Formats: sequence, C-alpha cells, structure tokens
Amino acid sequence: MASTPDVKMLLKILIGVAWLDGQIQPEERQYLHRIAQEKGLESEPEIQPLLHEFRPVKPEECYGWVNDYLGDRPTSEGCQQLIEAISGLIYSDGIVDTAEAKMLTNLQQLDPASTASEASHRPVLAAIRNVYQRWVSTLNS
Repeated sequence: MASTPDVKMLLKILIGVAWLDGQIQPEERQYLHRIAQEKGLESEPEIQPLLHEFRPVKPEECYGWVNDYLGDRPTSEGCQQLIEAISGLIYSDGIVDTAEAKMLTNLQQLDPASTASEASHRPVLAAIRNVYQRWVSTLNS
C-alpha cells in the first residue's frame, strides 16, 4: 500500500483477522510483529496496543476496518490486495479457521470483478486447499 494511513489500516485489519478465531496463534503473532517492523509501525500509538494484544479485536470491529479500507466502491485491485495480505497471515500458522475462511469469501464477494457464480469462490477454495495440502504433507514428513 502506498500511503501510511493505508498501511496502518491494513495492519489493523491483519491484527483483527488474527483475532477472528478468538486468539492470536504464535505464528500469527510473529508474522504481525514482522510486518509492523518492516513497515515501521511497531511503535505507532494506534497499532501498539493491538499488536501487543492489550485488548482483543472483535469481529465486528475487524469487518468495520475492512469496510473503511475498501470504501463504498471497492475496486477489484483493492479486494485482491487485501485478500493476498490476509492470506499471508492466515497461512502463517497453517490453519484456516472457519471465521478466517468466511472473511476471505466475503472479500471475494465484494470484488467487483467476481461473479455470483461458483467461479468467485475458486481462488479462496484453492488457497484453502493449498494450506490443507501443506499441513498434510508436514504431518507425513
């Protein structure tokens, strides 16, 4: 994302997504801290309490941030960038919770380039399938 407010909002969304299953997994925590550090936001007053888990983020709050981030008329590019960013977080722990999968599906449906057909769910399903296959292969190693 180009501007700092966008980057800050994106990080808030990622933190919110990490909370969707009720707790932040250790791998998600590492991922979030790394992103915050890379973007120079680890000491940002608005980000710090969220990043250090001083308070949980409710799903409604996370979805509100998504709506604020995408605006009234989401672009296909904006939706895809958000899906990619969230996917990186979700796959960091190798577990796709149903609330996380629902978030990805909702974002896919907001994408103006997607249709209401089954085709709009293919990228999300493929991503979930890839995580599952990686998880199974790690168990078999």
